[in-house]
Amino acid sequence: MKKIAVLGAGSWGTVLANLLFENGNAVTLWTRNPKQVAEINQQHTNQHYLPKFQLNAKLPATSDLTKALTAAEVVLFVVPTNATRSVAKQTVKALADLHIKPLIVHASKGLEQQTHKRLSRVLAEEIPVQLRQAIVVLSGPSHAEDVAAGDITSLTAASADLKTAEVIQQLFMNDYFRVYTNPDVVGVEMGAALKNVIAIGAGALHGLGYGDNTKAALMTRGLAEISRLGAAFGANPLTFIGLSGVGDLIVTCTSVHSRNWRAGNQLGQGQTLKTVLQNMGMVVEGVATTKAAYELAQQKEVEMPITTAIYHVLYQQKDIRTEIANLMRREGKMELA
Repeated sequence: MKKIAVLGAGSWGTVLANLLFENGNAVTLWTRNPKQVAEINQQHTNQHYLPKFQLNAKLPATSDLTKALTAAEVVLFVVPTNATRSVAKQTVKALADLHIKPLIVHASKGLEQQTHKRLSRVLAEEIPVQLRQAIVVLSGPSHAEDVAAGDITSLTAASADLKTAEVIQQLFMNDYFRVYTNPDVVGVEMGAALKNVIAIGAGALHGLGYGDNTKAALMTRGLAEISRLGAAFGANPLTFIGLSGVGDLIVTCTSVHSRNWRAGNQLGQGQTLKTVLQNMGMVVEGVATTKAAYELAQQKEVEMPITTAIYHVLYQQKDIRTEIANLMRREGKMELA
């Protein structure tokens, strides 16, 4: 049993906190929203994010970060990408005051806006080594709603320190949740972030009425783009045919649980991006990641035509059907080039 602080009570943070608690750990769930704390502690629900999920009645929530971190051996960040750095800064003060040095884990999927940095790098920059152990990334094909229902799920724990990844592996494993280890942190984080871009495209195709052939083409060629950009940053290409690559791409591009897919679906039906984001009620990580991926591809001179087309739609208000036509009319290419 370990003492674990889970930072972030969205759908994924809530489900992971509950899973870790039911695995026999002492878990505290932190959120900055006092009303959410009251609901979790009194009704044992989180209706905004998981309307049909009943949490373990003994799982505590708090809006006091120091209280959540007290005696923590593991700190799990599950906050939106654009909040990771600010929450890490707050965490540093509490860790120093508490004189603890926990293992750091994050389960968010995205690249930091403006800097385009992977989240393990953000955490490493903000939390000095004297206040933490190794950093582990938990990622893979996983909708919170399915995990809440006890559906069989497999993820990857990635760290340069495989011994630490194995610790996290054992913390999460149970009859329906299986975790593999991987030393390729770059590949796991890039796959987790970039699949959200392709998922917006998959949703848009559905909204436009395209069929299975089209979706399969998008996912396959989208994976090729993800692999090219990831490899340009030093990722192992084999990682992208694993859980955090093709696995996460499949689940995110084919399910109504994916907010990136839902956003794309609404765009395909003719809604504006502003309207889509206003109606979603939750962060759509793929929108910001599209800009990051486009700019990183330009920087590394990596060809990413699908990502470029999605960027044109989101940020330059280009017509979706025109972008699809432009993709199809490109010069013929060799598939494995």
